[in-house]
Amino acid sequence: MLFVALATLWGGSFVAIEAGVKEWSPLLFAAVRYDLAGVLVLGVAAVGVWRRGGGVDRVLPRTRDDLSAVAVVAAFVVFAHHALLYVGQGTVPGPVAAAVVALSPVVTALMAPAVVGGEGLGRTGYAGVGVGFLGVVAATNPGGAGGVAPVGAALVFGATVAFALGTLLLRRVAPAMSTAALQGWGMLGGALLLHLGSAALGEAQTVPTTPTGLFTLAFLVVGPGVVGFLLYFRLVASVGATRTTLVGYLEPLAAAALSFALFGYVPAPGAVAGFALVLAGFGLVEGRALGDVAGGAAGRLRTALS
Repeated sequence: MLFVALATLWGGSFVAIEAGVKEWSPLLFAAVRYDLAGVLVLGVAAVGVWRRGGGVDRVLPRTRDDLSAVAVVAAFVVFAHHALLYVGQGTVPGPVAAAVVALSPVVTALMAPAVVGGEGLGRTGYAGVGVGFLGVVAATNPGGAGGVAPVGAALVFGATVAFALGTLLLRRVAPAMSTAALQGWGMLGGALLLHLGSAALGEAQTVPTTPTGLFTLAFLVVGPGVVGFLLYFRLVASVGATRTTLVGYLEPLAAAALSFALFGYVPAPGAVAGFALVLAGFGLVEGRALGDVAGGAAGRLRTALS
């Protein structure tokens, strides 16, 4: 149930962004979202540290690695990822954007040897990368009949690369502060960069008062931002980080279902094929994680039936 709830919240974020950028200036929309989410997540971090009897050093960035980690989250995970995603979703439907971003673990695995060292993927892994990229091309069909704008598709893919790079750079530091505090400060730092970017691009600095504009902001702040954040770390604690990343592959399905329910959106056959290829590519790259999940599910089924 937690997987489904998290996938629904995170998949729903793409639908909310698609609707919201019709009301908001894109970078301002992302900036205000993370102004509010950063404050709320820092509040959660402070309460959590206080309940566990920790000191202020677990909330405030104090070491060089603390500051480096906050800078990475702010620059790559929040600013670059969301600036590109929000602008790109001006022309890319939410379910298609979700499918492209779902390629993030594949892109991360491809980039890892160059960024953090280690061995390459091997033949099966590289085959998975190729299949995943074919899925993105099929899902977006950039410039084709019924496809999305090539620039929009490129921006969303750029957002995926930025997120993957930020994830890898975080592996090179060992912050002492709590994870929630790191995310909170990173959100606020990224929000500042988004505000500066919004001003530099000459975006209108007005907050829409329409129901759609306000509802999409509230949903993104509270749903994926805070509730999704808490669900994610609860899943990590219970099933591990590797298995938790699999939730990303339910997000396009959740986004497509919500888009259909709210707007009557029906993905083109090419987009459906693209979703399947992205999932297949992930299966080739992360086959062990999928095997662990399948084995765990089979074990629970045997226990229930015995």
